[in-house]
Amino acid sequence: MVKAYAAFNAKEPLKIYEYAPKPLKQNQVRIKVLSCGVCHSDISAIDNSWGKSSYPLVAGHEVIGKIIEIGSNTNQHELGDIVGLGWHSGYCNNCEHCAAGDHNFCSQTKKTIFSQFGGFAEEVVAEEISVIPIPKKLNHKDAGPLLCGGITVFTPIVEFGINKIHKVGIIGIGGLGHLAVQFYKALGCHVTAFTSSDNKNILLKSLGADEIMTSNDLSFLKNMDTKFDLLITTVNVNLNWDLYLNILKPRGRLHFVGAIVEPIKSSVFNLMTGRRSISGSPVGSPKNIKKMLDFCVKYNIKPIVEHFKFDEINHAIKKIRNNNIRFRAVLSW
Repeated sequence: MVKAYAAFNAKEPLKIYEYAPKPLKQNQVRIKVLSCGVCHSDISAIDNSWGKSSYPLVAGHEVIGKIIEIGSNTNQHELGDIVGLGWHSGYCNNCEHCAAGDHNFCSQTKKTIFSQFGGFAEEVVAEEISVIPIPKKLNHKDAGPLLCGGITVFTPIVEFGINKIHKVGIIGIGGLGHLAVQFYKALGCHVTAFTSSDNKNILLKSLGADEIMTSNDLSFLKNMDTKFDLLITTVNVNLNWDLYLNILKPRGRLHFVGAIVEPIKSSVFNLMTGRRSISGSPVGSPKNIKKMLDFCVKYNIKPIVEHFKFDEINHAIKKIRNNNIRFRAVLSW
């Protein structure tokens, strides 16, 4: 039997849950979970915030583990490999997107926490294509949040060809934002951190922020020049987006990686002026996760984490709900 921590009802504490492991399919591997990050998306799934949850639900999609069994038709991994598993646990492997290496666009993606039991457990299974080798030079004890939070803010670099000539603003400095500051500074971008907290300035400077601005000072935003090529918003609440569109350069982009449930509002005239755009993206493909992990090794980028034992999982979740984690929580057995 596999020991796990499951939600049995929305918004309730997790409880110990045991289930019988299923036999591996030919293209799957079985992973012994060493650690697993706790993401806001896990809490959204636990709470059924997106209306997609069924119970019992075993969340956890920032898995670091060791391969303990491989299917008969696998060739990308070996027993004992240290690997990671993020939001997706499988793909159709037949569509045009999978053929192009853009597996995250596949319409038949399998979700690590909706299509199966996730990583808040002793073990988890996944198709080998979705399982990512962890570079030996990367500290795997802290690496879990890179598999969701990290790739989420790294993906715009690849999608939009961001480089050192660009001025980038990061709206919201938390689990996603503190990684974004590091990524875009490593590229050589001029990085501005927009935060509603006044106690993060020293830390943000140490992470590479060139400027720190108050996100809730509306008068300041109204008088700011058009200076940004890219604004990445990591928050999950609606802000006055027209104010942010106004500080984009011509062809500038306001890009959403934080999951806002309500519709966003903006003026079409603000988009027409300067041919600005609004876009969004979640996570990323296996090839880009590998690229991101290599980037982290090269530039010594790592998430700031607080560690908990799995039997402290409800305490960790409570801290996240109360916004008392700086910046990511990681569970280990």
